[in-house]
Amino acid sequence: MPAARPAEPPAEDLPEDLTRLAALHGVATSYSPSPDRTVAASATAVILALAALGVDASTPGAVRAALAARDAELRERLLPPTVVAWSDGGTPAALAALPAGTRLRVETEAGETRADADRLPPGVHRLTATAPDGRTAGAHLIVAPARLPVPAARSYGLLVQLYSLLSRRSWGMGDLGDLAELAAWAGRALGAGFVQVNPLHAAVPGAPTDPSPYRPSSRRFPDPVHLRIEDVPEFAYVTDRERLGVLRERAGRLREAVLEKGALIDRDAVWELKREAAELLLEVPLGPGRRAAYCDYLAEQGTALEDHATWCALAEVHGFDWQRWPEGLRDPRSADTDRARTELRDRVDFHSRLTWLTDTQLTAAQHAAREAGMPVGIVHDLAVGVHPRGADSWAQQEYFAAGMSVGAPPDAFNARGQDWGLPPWRPDRLAESGYAPFRRLLRGLFRYAGALRIDHVMGLFRLWWVPEGHPPTEGTYVRYDAEAMLAVLVLEAGRAGAVVIGEDLGTVEHGVREALRERGVLGTSVLWFERDWAGDGRPLPPERWRADCLATATTHDLPSTAARLTGEHVELRDRLGLLTRPLEEERAEAAADTAEWLDVLARLGLLHGTGGDTGGPSEEAGIQAVHRFLLRTPARMAGIWLPDAVGDRRPQNLPGTWDQYPNWRLPVADAEGRPVTLEDLAASPRLHALIDVVRDRAGG
Repeated sequence: MPAARPAEPPAEDLPEDLTRLAALHGVATSYSPSPDRTVAASATAVILALAALGVDASTPGAVRAALAARDAELRERLLPPTVVAWSDGGTPAALAALPAGTRLRVETEAGETRADADRLPPGVHRLTATAPDGRTAGAHLIVAPARLPVPAARSYGLLVQLYSLLSRRSWGMGDLGDLAELAAWAGRALGAGFVQVNPLHAAVPGAPTDPSPYRPSSRRFPDPVHLRIEDVPEFAYVTDRERLGVLRERAGRLREAVLEKGALIDRDAVWELKREAAELLLEVPLGPGRRAAYCDYLAEQGTALEDHATWCALAEVHGFDWQRWPEGLRDPRSADTDRARTELRDRVDFHSRLTWLTDTQLTAAQHAAREAGMPVGIVHDLAVGVHPRGADSWAQQEYFAAGMSVGAPPDAFNARGQDWGLPPWRPDRLAESGYAPFRRLLRGLFRYAGALRIDHVMGLFRLWWVPEGHPPTEGTYVRYDAEAMLAVLVLEAGRAGAVVIGEDLGTVEHGVREALRERGVLGTSVLWFERDWAGDGRPLPPERWRADCLATATTHDLPSTAARLTGEHVELRDRLGLLTRPLEEERAEAAADTAEWLDVLARLGLLHGTGGDTGGPSEEAGIQAVHRFLLRTPARMAGIWLPDAVGDRRPQNLPGTWDQYPNWRLPVADAEGRPVTLEDLAASPRLHALIDVVRDRAGG
């Protein structure tokens, strides 16, 4: 762990009025990158964050006026816009603070009217309070279960980036047919309890498409590029078989280029073929039952789907950047947009149908997983935000903070901070709506998820806002109502009977992990980071790991286990010019870290096998030992990074790179870099040897 940096002299103190105004709106005026260090936020960052929340703090006079208005609002306000009640808690503080004699009326989700807020069923209800002096206030009342149930039994599963797992049937990248096949095989033949995949959110169209699944156009709807075309029922009735045959031949060439010729996964080429095939599919009339199912989906998704499909149709005409569209189309509720939606009704229906078809295949994949005996099934991934020019940012403009981007502050590992280019939600607008956008987002994902991984789960508590045009160092934290965000999460996951896993790696604010654990949200523990940081810094013994977590050896953003054991991750970063220290120094540090872990594995009797003439452990033996270790911890879920099972040495994503490395475009490969298909995996002796190790430790 790096040595603590000396405390910096504080920046010039912010005016007292500005500091108080910021606090009233959840805008931080300082942050602590480490326990012994506090850094003051700049006045510019604070003023711009307040402006994004609709608060003018541009001059001392404006600050005084905003303070007076906020103070008056709080004095007169009977209730906050959203009140949270936990099923195991007492009276919410907001209700306990009401004047004596205040009358309450609750309209439940089911349409019942109650005269009190006691013993309400879980849900989001409408609360009205009338004080003795005649003041009346309304609020959303979120009633949530005390916590999510933990998984009924300990399980292990596979972690994979879906696009990277090609079968001999997929069209140049892994698809939902492959996911269903993987889940059925892993559940039935391997005894796996889950399969975790990358976000499958709708991407921003255009060539070249941003390949990162963590910067989507929409988190509310899935991307039809993942469709298995042949599994759509209408496929059998396409009349233009010659055209369909040509498309399948081209898809076969794309697949073979990746699997046999070293080509990268080309999402744009795959989508072009699938889009053309979908045009043929949608010429086939739906049967009565299929038509009824589609109409049900349209009715259930309502305006949200109509907006998404309209954005997709408009993007075909005007490009994906809605802020450059004709002015009248930048507002989803304008008369111009209504006219365009009517004129483009066929394209709107096309994109709506594709979304429905993708949803049905996602649901089928989860069904296949559960049918195969998986207690959890498919673990989907929720990205931390959306593209600033995408469908969600257009359709939900009122909920996003204009001129702001989410990122991370400078720390010991990144002195410049980070800007992820994702607009943050406005906490005030979320509260005013009863967290409706968050509720609907989760409800959509839980349609087909046995569990949900939340990327950067700390964002439920606060996010680092970076003003547009400013470096990440000039940002500041803005706080969210974590209790309300957690209540919505627990409510919707509980309704779906789903597990929730929070990605809580890196610097985590004090109390966050405890709050998540209290509500049944699992954390994420990665072996190489689990050290006794409060003590001697040595690897944390397995019995001291937390139980409420998903334990893994690596993630999509980290080196594979084979690369870490061999030191190839250092060599890769050196070749790309990414090292900030001399190569020998980086090599020595990485080797020492690995050696320390190997020593622990050996002392615990987990390291079997040798490397022949070297006398040391083989790389495959090291991977097996790492997973024996994971299963010796009390972690409720243990994940195997699927590329680890075949010795892949390449990371799927190398943070800090763009053109230098083919992020998000590599197929799963073996130790020699040869692509491995889904069929190859099923027959891999190396994979089965690792699974035997894991099943033995798991008692499977």
